[in-house]
Amino acid sequence: MNRIEYAIETVVFHSRWILAPFYLGLIVSLVLLLIHFIKQLIEFVVHIHVAEEAQVVLGVLGLIDVTFTANLLIIVIFSGYENFVSRIDAGKHDKPEWMAKVDFGGLKQKLITSVVAISAIQVLKAFMSLDKTANTTVLAWLVGIHLTFLCSMLVLAIVDRLETRSETESRRKAAQRP
Repeated sequence: MNRIEYAIETVVFHSRWILAPFYLGLIVSLVLLLIHFIKQLIEFVVHIHVAEEAQVVLGVLGLIDVTFTANLLIIVIFSGYENFVSRIDAGKHDKPEWMAKVDFGGLKQKLITSVVAISAIQVLKAFMSLDKTANTTVLAWLVGIHLTFLCSMLVLAIVDRLETRSETESRRKAAQRP
């Protein structure tokens, strides 16, 4: 029976490598996002001479939005791969300090924080172009969705804080036992 159990555990353990193609796909999407960023930047530069101040701000916000999304992808790719597949051996390359420190709870916090920042930019972009669209219903929906993301972030932060406090107290009590 031990051989069967060992074989099953080996298969289960190595199944984590099934995630590797997902991370490779995210890298492809990062390249596609770069292409979109370059296209957006070129359009912004070409039209800057005729743009009004609000259009310039909206253009910059659009570039920031794409950058935040790219940052989000990098966080998911690095942290997810390191947490669920295998450690990344950076060798002689500079390894970002946060990479080895982000656990699953930290990954959740970074993800939801990025989503909240992206949604805030979308709300700001809609607000800045309100005079052109005059659609307050869309703005109300965007604000509502943003507040939902914000509340979700706060709930996750509170739960993580409570879990951390509980784990710290458990370790302290375990250390005090003779």
